[in-house]
Amino acid sequence: MPRRILSGTVVSNKCDKTIVVRVERNVLHPLYGKRIRHHERYHVHDEDNAYQVGDVVRILESRPISKLKKWVVIPKEDIMESV
Repeated sequence: MPRRILSGTVVSNKCDKTIVVRVERNVLHPLYGKRIRHHERYHVHDEDNAYQVGDVVRILESRPISKLKKWVVIPKEDIMESV
């Protein structure tokens, strides 16, 4: 099963080696047909504490690291190689 990759904005980096990323997506309302913005917050493992609030990051689903952390940050170098 392929691992999911999401893109979002860092909203908190107060914990050690953990950032909180807000991922927004647009969904269609089932009855009215209007586009609605939904968001979710993911706790993400950041080994080097390299990301600050406001940074746009890509995250990759991984094995559970702790109770809430099941995602890791994809380093910027890896993103540039895949393009």
